[in-house]
Amino acid sequence: LAHCAHSFSETTLPKTENPLLCLMTTSFAAAALRDPKLQIPNYHGLRSSSAASSLSRNALSVPSSTRSSSLIRAVSTPAKSETATEKKRSKVEIFKEQSNFIRYPLNEDMLTDAPNLSEAATQLIKFHGSYQQYNRDERGSRTYSFMIRTKNPCGKVSNQLYLTMDDLADQFGIGTLRLTTRQTFQLHGVVKKDLKTVMGSIIRNMGSSLGACGDLNRNVLAPAAPIVSKDYLFAQETAENIAALLTPQSGFYYDVWVDGERFMSAEPPEVIQARNDNSHGTNFTDSPEPIYGTQFLPRKFKIAVTVPTDNSVDILTNDIGVVVVTGDGGEPQGFNLYVGGGMGRTHRMETTFPRLAEPLGYVPKEDILYAVKAIVVTQRENGRRDDRRYSRMKYLIDSWGIDKFRNVVEEYYGKKFEPFRSLPEWEFKSYLGWHQQGDGGLFCGLHVDNGRIAGKMKTALREVIEKYHLNVRLTPNQNLILTDIRAAWKRPITTILSQAGLLLPRYVDPLNITAMACPAFPLCPLAITEAERGIPSILKRIRDMFEKVGLKYNESVVVRITGCPNGCARPYMAELGLVGDGPNSYQIWLGGSSNQTSIARSFMDKVKLQDLEKVLEPLFYHWKQKRQSKESFGDFTVRLGFEKLKEFIEKWEGPAVPPTRHNLKLFTDKDTYEAMDGLAKLQNKNAHQLAMEVVRNYIASNLNGKGE
Repeated sequence: LAHCAHSFSETTLPKTENPLLCLMTTSFAAAALRDPKLQIPNYHGLRSSSAASSLSRNALSVPSSTRSSSLIRAVSTPAKSETATEKKRSKVEIFKEQSNFIRYPLNEDMLTDAPNLSEAATQLIKFHGSYQQYNRDERGSRTYSFMIRTKNPCGKVSNQLYLTMDDLADQFGIGTLRLTTRQTFQLHGVVKKDLKTVMGSIIRNMGSSLGACGDLNRNVLAPAAPIVSKDYLFAQETAENIAALLTPQSGFYYDVWVDGERFMSAEPPEVIQARNDNSHGTNFTDSPEPIYGTQFLPRKFKIAVTVPTDNSVDILTNDIGVVVVTGDGGEPQGFNLYVGGGMGRTHRMETTFPRLAEPLGYVPKEDILYAVKAIVVTQRENGRRDDRRYSRMKYLIDSWGIDKFRNVVEEYYGKKFEPFRSLPEWEFKSYLGWHQQGDGGLFCGLHVDNGRIAGKMKTALREVIEKYHLNVRLTPNQNLILTDIRAAWKRPITTILSQAGLLLPRYVDPLNITAMACPAFPLCPLAITEAERGIPSILKRIRDMFEKVGLKYNESVVVRITGCPNGCARPYMAELGLVGDGPNSYQIWLGGSSNQTSIARSFMDKVKLQDLEKVLEPLFYHWKQKRQSKESFGDFTVRLGFEKLKEFIEKWEGPAVPPTRHNLKLFTDKDTYEAMDGLAKLQNKNAHQLAMEVVRNYIASNLNGKGE
């Protein structure tokens, strides 16, 4: 027995006063090390039943009267008696429980020659930051590949990591990089045999994909702008600390991809202290995952941090929204907390819905990690685990109400939340173009259509980033920011970028500036119709509609498109959201606001792609004719109501087009016009649009960095 205690002193096994239990525990543990398939039912850290019972009483200290008996709890409790009724759990919950902390059977599947993973491993690899996919454009046999998503709190990407990702895209991917709506990279097209090489390269070059997918905290958003001010710096520091607090601790990621070698930066002491604190029963004691346990969270969990007015992060769409509150002199004092946001839903299931986060309360700055942890634990213990469609925290809050939710969180927090502090109006900030950082350096925000870095753009970005040794920030709007630029570099950098089509924002169509789309076809297994591949032509058609009804070029609406109802591009916050609901068919959502503070509503189902003009053209025309002063399209649709809007569509016969007062004649002969018209049709444009685009690009490339 003494040998037993000594041999396993460095494992997660607890000490016990029961010699037989110690021998049994030792035997199980030793066997598990030899055979990762050996699993212990309802694994809870191999604690004794008495210890587990004690933990169950302490950790779930919230009175049982406040909890619904119909909800499935986190599995880190003693084995139930034979007479107990086993509650329904989703298949993914069973996979997690049997995985030895997200290892098995992924570790074994990675050793086979099969091009794909088993069902269980397909779910588990998400926790490692990857999704198994196949090319849905191909018919017949499936060609499997993997998407790898990085995790970059605040969107921060070092020079070394950017160049590594650029190389990996060419060597192992499809030659492109995808910027996501959560400030990360996605690398598509990696085959299974190359996964370990690619993951290892990311890890060894200051990157990580741990927790970028799966049932745990995802990438933590923060304003990407490298503005040197107290509030912005504090928001970014807080986002990084929250990300560290909620990073898995059991080592499964490093075991699978780099043979157990750890590549972890030193954590701030306040993060370690907050993670280890169990004064209010938040932790699983003696577990390698003190916050997550064996079951992690019921579903994905999203957090964003920002400063007042800056809604570049879509703050209200997150499970937790954290807003810095400053005092005199701009000194950070604490945080307002929002909870319960989320976008995903299922078509024709009204019990699923997008939801805006709502105010929870205020906490002093020294308490933020404890408050966030308490919220996460409340979701861990009470979020549904039987039906994944209802497992997000928004459904828990919708069921309980905010007051009950607050009361339960306060039990784990150990304090009462202070009243929510007043905040100014939110603004969408893109940070495109050239700006002062505040430390003598410049940063340059670049618009990337749908976040897809490819071709000449990819080559030019690499040239600039490598030559000037620049660091990068990724934005929640699928754009990119180059940071720490010296004033003397502005002109040559502008020239290189503009020649590759990376233009200053005044040369980009305003519709494109705020538009977003998810990847959808051909690789996303959930896609119902096109999004990224379809949005360029849809935006051009909207611009044509604008011109037809007399709207000016500088006017715009926020357009977001997704290939399915899961909402990755946050279409339910758009003024005009198109959500795939069939082949070449979209559900149209209207009524979001330009600053992303109100949620849209479903306006019309099953609108075929070829019929968009029939629906949208009359709406744009009446918006121009009947809007109030500076009224946005989203606000206009809300004010008039859907019944009136549908009346406009039914009675539409086309706009009364006034004669053109100004006509820039771009073509002096028929041959030039016909040649331009032929090229334009190849790009789904008219001759005038293509000519204007050529002129704008020519002007931009010859400015050589002059002006903003």
